[in-house]
Amino acid sequence: MPVIRSSDAVTHEMHGARFVSHAGPRAGSRELCAWRGEIPAGTAAPAHTVSREEIFHLLDGELLITLDGRTERVTAGDTVIINRGATVSVENPTDRTAVSWVTTSIGLRARLADGTVLTPPWAD
Repeated sequence: MPVIRSSDAVTHEMHGARFVSHAGPRAGSRELCAWRGEIPAGTAAPAHTVSREEIFHLLDGELLITLDGRTERVTAGDTVIINRGATVSVENPTDRTAVSWVTTSIGLRARLADGTVLTPPWAD
């Protein structure tokens, strides 16, 4: 039984946020990856189009999530389903860090508005 201890999770920083990878190919997962996102106060991630469906669950805090041009205020306990091909941006307009949990399938890619394709290291 693979158990990933919190001390073994791999941390990455991108666009002002911290991503703590708990499950993915490097940890033995064959189909899914999952990570905790820490989005500091005042952080705004650039809009990006995702190649895989994501389940985004907010554990703590409050965020503005724009999905295909529609913005919603999301609070702790809310879940956002981000379908493959959707364009999403995340903003933390509050004065405290928001914490999320994201699950998706291995191989996620994110295309920025300028055409740059990001391959998050925790999802591949």
